[in-house]
Amino acid sequence: MTEYIATNADTPLARTGAIKLHDEAGFAGMRKAGRLVAEILDAVTPHVVPGVTTQELDDFIHKMIVDAGAVPATLGYRGYTHSSCISINHVVCHGIPSDRQIKDGDIVNIDVTPIVDGWHGDSSRMYLAGNVPLKARRLVEVTYDCLMLGIEQAKPGNHLGDVSHAIQQHAERHRYGVVRDFCGHGVGQLFHDAPEVVHVGRPGTGPELRPGMIFTIEPMINIGRADVKLLDDGWTAVTRDRSLSAQFEHSIGITEDGCEIFTTSPKGYTKPPYD
Repeated sequence: MTEYIATNADTPLARTGAIKLHDEAGFAGMRKAGRLVAEILDAVTPHVVPGVTTQELDDFIHKMIVDAGAVPATLGYRGYTHSSCISINHVVCHGIPSDRQIKDGDIVNIDVTPIVDGWHGDSSRMYLAGNVPLKARRLVEVTYDCLMLGIEQAKPGNHLGDVSHAIQQHAERHRYGVVRDFCGHGVGQLFHDAPEVVHVGRPGTGPELRPGMIFTIEPMINIGRADVKLLDDGWTAVTRDRSLSAQFEHSIGITEDGCEIFTTSPKGYTKPPYD
């Protein structure tokens, strides 16, 4: 049976398996953290071009986080040594910044999580580098639509299965594979907390959505099969069939009558191309 716990200043930060129900102070903290990550993802947009290295993008992101007085959540997390994850083409998630140059036609996911006053703002977006083929653009568009269809189902009285089903149904309607190996998660003063937010499921199943819940929705959609594998670096996940993969992520909070997206773009960027 799902356990829920109302949070306050004295609530332990440890992950206990219970789903935290945050108060207005928690929502305020997430708005501030979400605003910063959205500003960073906006600001990096003109730099995602053929010829730039993923390390140069990571350096740009690191500077923005630190200049804002925040802390990169991924830097030092389980030994990770960068301030973002940058995943190109068939990399599903957790791509490690390096001297690799982005090429014309690449699709790129950038995932960033700054910690602002103890709260984690977690979000990722897709970017198109140069002249991207229609097939890849279509994948990116459908993946964004999967995210937003899932968010439409994020409201009190629904279940996480309703969110998952909306994502799965839309992706599979386009004959895409929905990654099972990675999922969304509770977020707040912890980077990863309960509940796990899988992106496939049946309506009416899973934990009930209640006001105060805060979590990410972050579908990873493949043009080919859903299967992934982990590279020897221990971080980079790629599609087994080398097909393209795309991902979008928002952090949201369940309200009394729906949900609030904390990581909406201040510039109005939704899905690329960003004008």
